[in-house]
Amino acid sequence: MVLKQLHPLLKISRQSLIGLSTLSCILLFSFLLATTVYAKEQYTLKFATLVPPDTAWMKEIDRWADEVYQKSNGRLKFKIYPGGVMGDEPDVLRKIRSRQLQGAFFTGYGIGRIYSSARVLEMPFLFKNTDESDYVRVRLMQEIEAGFRYKGFELLGWPEVGSIHFFSKKPINSLAELKQRRIWLWQGDPVGEAFADASGISPVPLSIIDVYSQLTAKHGSIDTVYNSAFGALTMQWHTKLSYATNISMTNAIGSLVVSNRFFKKLPEDLQQLLKTTGKETGDTINRITRRDNNQSISLLKESGIQFMWDWNDQEKQEMMAIRDAAAAQLIESDYISKKMFSRTKLLLKEFRKQE
Repeated sequence: MVLKQLHPLLKISRQSLIGLSTLSCILLFSFLLATTVYAKEQYTLKFATLVPPDTAWMKEIDRWADEVYQKSNGRLKFKIYPGGVMGDEPDVLRKIRSRQLQGAFFTGYGIGRIYSSARVLEMPFLFKNTDESDYVRVRLMQEIEAGFRYKGFELLGWPEVGSIHFFSKKPINSLAELKQRRIWLWQGDPVGEAFADASGISPVPLSIIDVYSQLTAKHGSIDTVYNSAFGALTMQWHTKLSYATNISMTNAIGSLVVSNRFFKKLPEDLQQLLKTTGKETGDTINRITRRDNNQSISLLKESGIQFMWDWNDQEKQEMMAIRDAAAAQLIESDYISKKMFSRTKLLLKEFRKQE
C-alpha cells in the first residue's frame, strides 16, 4: 500500500528528471553556440585608397580582400573605399587616427606623414634602375617596418607606384622651359618642396583631388604635373595633356598599412594572415606596375602624348646638383634622417661594386 501511495510521486520525480535533463541539454547547447559565435568574432577592416576602381591595382586589392575573407572563414572582411572617396592622403590618415578607417594604400606622400625617412627610397635621380632600389629596399625594410610600428602602423606590403615623369600641356625641352611652366606640387609634400627650391621652380600647391579639375578648367592654375605613366592613364590626366618627359625622376614608392590599434585586436592567426597576404599583394602590384610601365607609355603615345627631352651631360650634372641640394635640405630638417641617407648611399655603392 505504501508503494502504491509512493508510485505517483515516483512518477512525478521521473518526469521532473526528464524535464531537468532536457533543460540542461538546451542550456549546454546554448552555451556551446554562444562560445562558438564568440570564438568566430568578425572584424571589419575599412580600407581607403586613391587608386581608381576597375584598374589593375584595384582589382588586385579586391582580390586580396576576397582571399583574406575566404582564408579567415569570414572572420576578417574588408570594406574598401577606392578612388579618393575618403579624401586626399592626409584626410585618410586623419580618419585612421580618429578610428573612422583602419587601413590604406598610401603613396610616398602618405608614407612621409608616417615614417618620412622611408622616402629615401624615392629620392629623385638617386637610383639608376629598380635592381638598385630593390637591393637597398630589402636591406632597409626591417628598419622601415620598425619605423612604421613606432608611429602606430603595421606595414603589410610595399607596392610601387612606378617611374615618375613630368606631363604638360606645353613642350618641355629643358630645365629653363620647365621653370616657365605652372607645375603642380602635391600640397604639403616636403620632397617636392625641397626639389622646387633647389631648382628655382615656383610650383602651385594643390591637393591631388583637385588636379584633374584644374587641368580641365579653361583658366586652370596648372599646366604641368608629375605621375607614373600608369597613374596618368588611370586618373585620366593624360586626356588633358600633350607632352611628357622621357627621363624618369624616380621610382615612386607605396605601402599597404593598417593601424596598430586595429592590428593588435586581431587574433594571432588573423594578424599573420594579413601580414602574409599583404606582402604578396604588394609584390604582385610591383610586378603589375613594372610589367605595364612600357605598355602604359605606348598607350599614352597612341593617345597623342609626345615624349621629349633627353638630357645632355651638362643637364645631367645640373640635375645631380639639384638632387644633392634638395637632399641636404631634407636631411637638415630631419625629414630624412642622416643615418638613413648615409646607409642608403653605402648600400648603393656596395651593389654597384658587384656589377
